[in-house]
Amino acid sequence: MRKDKLYLFTFLSLLVVVYICGYFSMNYLVGLSTEQFLKIQIESSKREAKEMANLISLQAQQINDKQVIINNVQKSIEKTDMQTGFICMFDQTGKEVCHPNPEKIGAMTGPDESYISKTHNDVNSEDFYTYLKNKTEGGGVRNFNNPKKASEIIYLYPVKNTEWIIASHANLKSINEQVQNLKFYFIIVYIATGALIVLMSFFMIRLFGSRYERKLEEKNETLFNEVLSLSKLNYDLTNYKSKIDSAEKLKSQNVSIPPPAKKRILTHLKSELVALEIHQIAYIYMENSITYVKDLNGKISTSNSSLDEICNELDNMAFFRANRQFILSIKSIDKILKYGNNQLKIEVNPKSEIDVIISKNKAAEFKAWLNK
Repeated sequence: MRKDKLYLFTFLSLLVVVYICGYFSMNYLVGLSTEQFLKIQIESSKREAKEMANLISLQAQQINDKQVIINNVQKSIEKTDMQTGFICMFDQTGKEVCHPNPEKIGAMTGPDESYISKTHNDVNSEDFYTYLKNKTEGGGVRNFNNPKKASEIIYLYPVKNTEWIIASHANLKSINEQVQNLKFYFIIVYIATGALIVLMSFFMIRLFGSRYERKLEEKNETLFNEVLSLSKLNYDLTNYKSKIDSAEKLKSQNVSIPPPAKKRILTHLKSELVALEIHQIAYIYMENSITYVKDLNGKISTSNSSLDEICNELDNMAFFRANRQFILSIKSIDKILKYGNNQLKIEVNPKSEIDVIISKNKAAEFKAWLNK
């Protein structure tokens, strides 16, 4: 149950993070793409206006009749596609002279019309995008007295040696529709990509998490078995100590039991010879080629005998040769701990400055000794 909740929270966290980050990324990309689209539209309109103005200026130099020139321009732009943008021509009084829609000819373009550029002043795509989104004032004369107005004058270019001005229009409604379509496609791709990223990330976490959980369960099982083994060893140690205590009680009650191999050993305490009772020995160890004997009270004396010689004289029911450096008494063993690779570490009382380690080769023998 806890695992299911953990994976659920992981999935939800990924979902929130991906979609929050993706939201800001998508808005940035939509704005960037829209600006590029508008930049192309503006550059195209400017180029068309300049080319038309240059062409009309050339005709004005060759033809003196203005009406002929106006008729030629009207024929060239009449009924042209006004879906995205178009050009028209008006005089300096603001009167429409040529327009793709003949009904607009003669209409006045006054200061209540909407402009985002003055003559010879450019409008960039970023400004245009801001106008489309917010309809804020900027550029040139700008207001929205006519909410049904579908086009925006984005560029003005005068015709040399004439009173005419070429105006480049952008169809706001059409451009807005294209921008909204672009944003819609971005949202679809964003949602699909985000869902794919979240699902793939979740399944990858689930896959690696399952592998880690299996390894963890195997380690826990191994550790549990080791704990059981150590518990059994400590239980055997307690039983063995009980047997020793029972044997000593029987001895005190004059019950006939087999005598130990040796009752005491001769040790040196400075310049004093000490006959130390076997049952008072906690452990015997060698350090710097000197054999030390520590009794249950923590008193340390030395012996002239080697560990091998002493071990042969001791009762193997009460003493165990842990390693080359240590002989343990059953009475000194406090705890048995797992150590390293199948080794055992013995904590003794009184404490030893040297770690008492039983190698994995002698671990089985030690367990059998405890189980006697």
